[in-house]
Amino acid sequence: MITLTHKELLDAGVHLGHMTRKWHPNMAPFIFMERSGIHIIDLNKTLAHLQEATQALKSIARTGKKILFVATKKQARNVIVQEAQRLRMPYVTERWLGGTLTNFATIRKLLKKMASFEKLTKETAYKNMAKKEQLTIAREKSKLQRLLHGIADITRLPSALCVVDINKEHIAVKEAQKLGIPVFALVDTNTNPLLVDYPIASNDDASRSIEAVIKVLASAIEEGLEERQKDKATEQAMQETAEKTSRERNVRKVVLEEEISKQVAKSKAATGPKTAKKVVAKKTETLTAAPSKGNTEDKEVKKIAPKQSKTQPATTDTTSSTSQKESVTPTTRTSKPTTERKSASTKKSAPKADSTSTESVVDKAAQEGATTKAAATDKKDTKTVKSSKADNTSIETVADKSTQEQIATKAAATDKKDTNSKTTKAASKSPKKSTKTTDTDKKTTKASDKVEKSTSK
Repeated sequence: MITLTHKELLDAGVHLGHMTRKWHPNMAPFIFMERSGIHIIDLNKTLAHLQEATQALKSIARTGKKILFVATKKQARNVIVQEAQRLRMPYVTERWLGGTLTNFATIRKLLKKMASFEKLTKETAYKNMAKKEQLTIAREKSKLQRLLHGIADITRLPSALCVVDINKEHIAVKEAQKLGIPVFALVDTNTNPLLVDYPIASNDDASRSIEAVIKVLASAIEEGLEERQKDKATEQAMQETAEKTSRERNVRKVVLEEEISKQVAKSKAATGPKTAKKVVAKKTETLTAAPSKGNTEDKEVKKIAPKQSKTQPATTDTTSSTSQKESVTPTTRTSKPTTERKSASTKKSAPKADSTSTESVVDKAAQEGATTKAAATDKKDTKTVKSSKADNTSIETVADKSTQEQIATKAAATDKKDTNSKTTKAASKSPKKSTKTTDTDKKTTKASDKVEKSTSK
């Protein structure tokens, strides 16, 4: 991008403004001083606004949008035509047709009419026409080309306007303001910079100053177009690489499918249906092979133990805890130690011949019954787990457990009978003592009667 210095601007005469009597008050911030009745423009402000304008134009050009150049002055026509044609941008150097932006539909019709005239002049039918008709068509064609030659390729409204001398192109500026199109303009001391989005304070009457500023703006647009081309190239490269990778993946898939189909065909040819059945049978045997008894029992006990700890009641005694531990132990143990422990526990907890002891014995018997029921339910759960996982060997262990459960229930029943019989004996002994007490009372009453008789005598 071209960058200008203060010296280059001074040599081009960018700093020279209009006479002081023709100035616009809104241009005061851009005026540096007054000399011999002429305002001098502050070049520092012009350079700062030039940088802003170039960045904005660069970003617009990078998006691929069109920028319309408007300059109907004689001093600016040649420069605008050269730069616009080089950048392939639309331009207007003749009279601005009213409604070029706001009434764009009619302009499109005129452009189509101009294109139809160009086609007609190339056909043989045009030569066979009368001279008067040929002249009228040629005149209309030349007029449209003179006015619309720079806008012939436009299909949409431009995204920005680059204007030279706002006072002369005030119609174009107003139309752009109505449509919200940003305007980049060279602003002299006799114009209102507030009408423009990006004002550039400079001399808009000298051809050298116009050329210097327009070339800087054109270079910024050119850079934006180059960056757009680079972006397109990178996008195309990315698309090509993605297509190549997708093709390679598809080829690999096809090759793998072919190899797999070949291997399957070879295996079918090598191994008949009988061998295939044998292989399947061996695999099923290996999968359904039963694990060792000890390992399976230990694992099942570990799984069942936490479940039983959750199901235990909160008010169990030492007898209930011992009975549950014995019910969880592996199936290899016999039921004799369980019965001996239960009988010992019942002997220890046998009640004495009092009313309080009988009540405690009855409560303990009820608790033992509840624990035996809980143990039975837990063992049933273990049966279901073993039946789903274990094989033929596990079925035998479940049968052994069922026999042990029956023995344990019988032992519990006998313990209950013993406790009940002892409680009844204790209850039967208590009335005998009460009879003895009655006999002693009778004796004491007889003795008291004798003493009263003796005293009365």
